Amino acid sequence: MGDLVFKLTQKAYSITTAESCTGGLIAAAITDISGASSVFNQGFITYSNTAKHDVLNVQETTLDTYGAVSAECAKEMAIGALTAARADIAISVTGIAGPGGGSAEKPVGLVYIGIATQGGVSVTKHHFDGDRQSVREQTVQEALRLAELAI
Repeated sequence: MGDLVFKLTQKAYSITTAESCTGGLIAAAITDISGASSVFNQGFITYSNTAKHDVLNVQETTLDTYGAVSAECAKEMAIGALTAARADIAISVTGIAGPGGGSAEKPVGLVYIGIATQGGVSVTKHHFDGDRQSVREQTVQEALRLAELAI
């Protein structure tokens, strides 16, 4: 984690987050590191579809067609956060942490992580095991790892 903040600082990059299933845990992990204030200005917790649309400009057609837990939504969340925060890199996460809310099509532990930079957006699909806390912790670690790789 400290490596992420160090790399961002070295490049004079800023980072932002757009979180749903992690509820701010990624932003908290970043800001737990001394010096994070030089790279982290703001993050967005958009738990509801309304917040995703109103704050991050996720299109209603995306939410209606693919749902909040989808690659398409994660992509739009990342782009929306990057734009709103005027950041160099954005992390977005949307998924089903459980224990309820899963289905055969979208089981508990399904998480999409988006990473947006000025050069583009990538979204990865993950299936994490364990209880709610474990799924959220694994999501935070993987999101931060992917962000570090994108720098």
